[in-house]
Amino acid sequence: MTKALNLDIKKNEDYIINIDNYGHEGEGVGKIDNFTVFVKGAIKGEQVKVKLIKVNKNYGVGKLLEVIKPANCRTEAVCSIYKRCGGCNLQHLTYEEQLNFKTQRVQDVMSRIGKLEDAEVLRTLGMENPYNYRNKVQLPVGMNGEDIVVGFYAPRSHDIIDMKTCFIQSKLGDKVVELLKDWMRKYKIKAYDEKTHSGTVRHVMIREGFKTKDVMVVIVTNGNKLPSVNALVDELKAEIPNLKSVIQNINKDKTNVILGLESITLWGQDTIADYIGEFKFNISPLSFFQVNPVQTEVLYSKALEYAELTGDEVVFDAYCGTGTISLFLSKAAKKVYGIEIIPQAINNANENKRNNGVSNVEFIVGKSEEEIPKLIKSGINPDVIMLDPPRKGCEESLLHAIAAVEPRRIVYVSCDPATLARDLRILEDLGYKAQEIQPVDMFPQGHHVECVAKIVRANI
Repeated sequence: MTKALNLDIKKNEDYIINIDNYGHEGEGVGKIDNFTVFVKGAIKGEQVKVKLIKVNKNYGVGKLLEVIKPANCRTEAVCSIYKRCGGCNLQHLTYEEQLNFKTQRVQDVMSRIGKLEDAEVLRTLGMENPYNYRNKVQLPVGMNGEDIVVGFYAPRSHDIIDMKTCFIQSKLGDKVVELLKDWMRKYKIKAYDEKTHSGTVRHVMIREGFKTKDVMVVIVTNGNKLPSVNALVDELKAEIPNLKSVIQNINKDKTNVILGLESITLWGQDTIADYIGEFKFNISPLSFFQVNPVQTEVLYSKALEYAELTGDEVVFDAYCGTGTISLFLSKAAKKVYGIEIIPQAINNANENKRNNGVSNVEFIVGKSEEEIPKLIKSGINPDVIMLDPPRKGCEESLLHAIAAVEPRRIVYVSCDPATLARDLRILEDLGYKAQEIQPVDMFPQGHHVECVAKIVRANI
């Protein structure tokens, strides 16, 4: 029988515990005789009955059996399958409490990982309507016996949870899924089976321009052949308002990567368009574009505010991607240099620059930790450096290179508070100070939170 910390705590036994905090994914955290237990679906302030389903040396995992004393912020989930689906996991919390959790999560990691006791973490900026906010959805297609299923994967699995309605994606996505299923059934089109690497349709992706209302539908296939595809295109054209593009993406590899490198336009345009603020962007099947355009504008506006540009500054935008933040900064800066290691992203960035008539931005292919010192050596000194790294955070060598340049301000846009806290600690040790951190809720109903941090030289 498994025991923990030599206490009489046993797996598969039932316990009543008080939930006094949240874990990093929004699960409730309580204690049994100082032994920490994580309980999915439990809420801070509740008393719950759980079955211990996992017991490790330092913590356990409990299955929620009963809420004995519910919190005032518990609410009925709008989605009937959200507990099984991997799309979102906080629908049992009121939206106000979701924002409280995200604010507390950022505060916790800044203190615990970053040891940043003086950095002010502001309240998370939420949405007026925290539903139907995604402009892109990618759904796996599979078989359940003889029937077709389309939905999100269950957490930590490749089991597809079939769905008719998703409350976080565009409502058009539900209609596209319905049409796809009907077409596959009528023409006996097989879904992909990843175990046997057989079948035709692997995924469906729907992209929508929230401001332009343009719609793109992408069918990801296991090979070049897509039988009876004209019938599907006709149905989509008849039923989907503002449809601009139907594309077949070919992915023959045994991989978890959704999209292949080859796309064929079956009908309409190769791209659709949308705006962030005043800037227009063309979006292809493979383009990166933030999935919540409403909150993207909030995020970028805060980054621009923290940059405190007057029109005379030179800005370096490290990890610039397709140049969305660079263009946002260009309207208030003297010159912006965007640096990105992926050549295709820089090609897209230059296209975006041309399409928007921007002349004071220059994009460079390369590693930021190598290209920034080169720019300095050539006599170009930044007043502000913008950082927007992937989830793993910045390379430490880049942070040292930035500190050596001594910009007056650094603005850090982060999609992971833990790696942000780690990097802020490094920057503080290099002579910088995180003045303010603003969390932004880009993913309502889920536990992820993005942040913008304002960082200044400590000796100014």
